[in-house]
Amino acid sequence: MHNFNLVHKATDEFPIGKKDHGPDFLLSNRHLWIRSSRQWAILRIRNTIERYIQDYYRENHFIRLDTPMVTPSACEGTTTLFELDYFGEKAYLSQSGQLYLEAAIASFGRCYDFSPVLRAEKSKTRRHLIEFWMTNAEAAFVNFEENMDIQESMIKYILSHILSDNASEFAILKRDTTILKKTIQTPFLRITFKDAVDVLRKLGSDMTYDTDFGNDDETLLMNHFEVPVFITHYPAHVKAFYCRRYVRDETVALSADLLAPEGYGEIIGGGEREADYSKLLKRIQEHKYAIHDYQWYIDLRKYGSVPHSGFGLGIERFLAWVCKLDHVRETIAFPRMLDRFWP
Repeated sequence: MHNFNLVHKATDEFPIGKKDHGPDFLLSNRHLWIRSSRQWAILRIRNTIERYIQDYYRENHFIRLDTPMVTPSACEGTTTLFELDYFGEKAYLSQSGQLYLEAAIASFGRCYDFSPVLRAEKSKTRRHLIEFWMTNAEAAFVNFEENMDIQESMIKYILSHILSDNASEFAILKRDTTILKKTIQTPFLRITFKDAVDVLRKLGSDMTYDTDFGNDDETLLMNHFEVPVFITHYPAHVKAFYCRRYVRDETVALSADLLAPEGYGEIIGGGEREADYSKLLKRIQEHKYAIHDYQWYIDLRKYGSVPHSGFGLGIERFLAWVCKLDHVRETIAFPRMLDRFWP
C-alpha cells in the first residue's frame, strides 16, 4: 500500500467527468480542462515548439527584438484592427511586429520577435483565434528564394526535436507521426499561385486566378499534397503594400505562403519586401493609407535600405497541424475567439 498525504480536499464534485462534453462546456471550464492528459500533452508540445524556434534563431544569428503592442498604423490591412484611445490619440493593437523588425535589420542584420497579436477578424473557422502568438523574422540581404530556404530549414529543425522530445505526448494524443517524419526527410514543394489554382480546379474548386485562397480551398489543396507546399507569386492585389513586385510581371508579388498537409493550410506567410523608396511610397498611396501614419516606415527606405525578406509563423496553426487537432482552440491555454473571452 502506498502512503500519501492529503494536501487539499475539493469542496465539490469535479465538473468534467469521464464522458463526452460539448466544446462550449469545456471552453467555459478551460481553467479546469487544461488538467486533462490531452490538454497537458498539447501544451507541452507547444512549449517544446517555442523553445526550439528560439534555439533555431540563435543558431542562425537572429537577434530577438521585442516589438510594440500599441501601434499608430496597420501592418496587414485596416479591416482587422482593434482601435483604442491612447490618451486622446487614435492607436491600434498590433497585428504584427514585422514593420518594426524591418527597422532593426539596418542595425542587426537578422531579427525576430515572439509575441501575441490581435486581429479583429469576424471569423469562426477552425483556424481562427482573435488573440494568437506569432514569431516574425526579417533578414537583410536575403532574397525571395533564400527566405523560403530559411523557413523550410526552421520547420524541419523544430519537427526533428519535438519528435524526439515529445514522443510520450504524441502517444497520449494518438498522433500518427509518420507524415511529420516524412516532412523532415522530404524537400518542400514550391508551386506558383497560378499552378495551385490549376490544381484546385482539377480537384473541383471554382476558384479564379484573381482571388485569394479561402479556407476550403486550402483544405482541398492540402489534402491533395502529402508534404508542406510553398505557394508563390501571388496576385499583388491580394497581398500587403510592402510586398516587392516580380520584376517580370508587376501584377505579381514576391510573396509565398507555406501550407501544411493533411488539410491544415497556411502556417507561414512571408516574402521579399519592397526596398525602393519611390515604389513603396506609390504602394501606400495606391492603398489610400495616410502617409503620416507610415512616415517612419518610409524613412527606412528614404535614408538607405537593402534587399531584405521575412516571414511570420503562427504558433497555434503550426501546433494544430503537428498534433492533428480539429480546432485551434485547443492549442492555447486560454483561447480568445469571436464570441469568447472568458475565463
